[in-house]
Formats: sequence, structure tokens, C-alpha cells
Amino acid sequence: MMSPELTTLLDSENAASPATLQVDVIADLICPWCYLGKRRLDDALAAVHGPSLVRWYPFQINPTMPVSGMALDEYLEKRFGNAEKLQSAMNELTLIGKAEGINFDFDKLERVPNSLDAHRLMKLGETEEISTSDLAENILRGFFERGLDIADRDVLIDIGGGSGLSPTEINKALDNDLSRRVVLSQEAHVRQRGVTGVPDFLINKRLFAIGAQSTESLIKIFDRAMFGEESDLPVSPIIH
Repeated sequence: MMSPELTTLLDSENAASPATLQVDVIADLICPWCYLGKRRLDDALAAVHGPSLVRWYPFQINPTMPVSGMALDEYLEKRFGNAEKLQSAMNELTLIGKAEGINFDFDKLERVPNSLDAHRLMKLGETEEISTSDLAENILRGFFERGLDIADRDVLIDIGGGSGLSPTEINKALDNDLSRRVVLSQEAHVRQRGVTGVPDFLINKRLFAIGAQSTESLIKIFDRAMFGEESDLPVSPIIH
């Protein structure tokens, strides 16, 4: 259930105008469903054509992950009990990804990284007013399609540079403990207000969508958020 406090948390001094579709995305950058949800969100926003504002908020699926990360097999064993049983699920996820233009390559993943510094890079992107959705795309693609260690600073500098951030800016942000504290504080507030999994989407501060919604469902939610309760389009049952 979406609490009023979470809505308040995701409010901003730079709130969108009433004519702008605003989407607050809560996601982790090592979550395959967040990658799917992000692509579907992109398609839904493209379909409605109007002005939009997308903001990203941090969530760590594994907040106690060691800074050095964890070997993939060890992680899967610890989290799910038996890595081999997950193969069919990963095969299915690969097929689902192809439908969204995502080339999941789980064979390239050797380790599951700690995602905190990737979230700090996203926060820097927001501060520098680059497209954080493009930056998220580059981080997610780097991890899931290229097998990059997105906890490695050199990798983050390369990804950030491709998104318009300078190595100097990135090093300065990652050396500054303030960015770590800001990300952790923001995540703590989100958790305290009821978020337990990702991705989640808050639409125009009114409707909260849980999970990697289909493009069609997101478009219907946009309609409901923009035009009000009188809309005759059905609302996804996953809205709370």
C-alpha cells in the first residue's frame, strides 16, 4: 500500500507542471525485472507522446551485500537455495527480455555486485541534469548484456562518461561520503514507507504501480493519472 508519506518523500521542489506526465521510478540496477520495467516504461512514454518527467530513486535488493560483491553461484545458492533450479527461470527471463529488445546474457555474469556506487552515479547524473533514464539504461545494459562489474569505479567512469559525466565529476562524487549518505537516506525513507520490492512506479503522485508492468498497462495507468477517476479505462489490479 502506498503511504501518503512516500508520496511526500517523492515530491520535489522541481515538480512537473500539471500538463506533464511525471513518473517516479524506484529500482535497483542489478534487478532484471527493473531492466524490463524500464524498457516498458520507455515504450509507454513514447506511445503517449506528451511531455514527461522521469525521476529515479534508489533501492538495494541486497543492502547487506559485501562491498566486493559475491560470486554469482554463491549468491544464487544463498538467496534461492539451488542455483541449478533457477536455470529454467533465467531461460524464460531471457525470452521475455528479447521481446523488449534486451539481450540478457547471464553466462557473462560472474559476480553479483554491490549496487550502492551505481546508485551514487545515478544521483550525480541527477545533480548534473543529464538524462538519468539514459544513464540507467547504460548501467543496466552494461551489467546484464556485457557482464560488467558495475561496482568497479573504472567501469562506472566509462559508463558515466558515455552518458555525459566527466571522470573528474565521478571520482569526486564517489570520494565524497555525502553522496553515499544521501542515497542510503533516500532508500531508508522509501523502505520505511512500505516499499519491499522493485521496480515500482509512482505516476503523477497519484497512482502506484508495483512490478514490471506491461507497456499497455502503463499507458492505461497514465490515462487514469492524467485524466482522473472518470476515465473508463480499467486500472491494473496491481495498482495500490
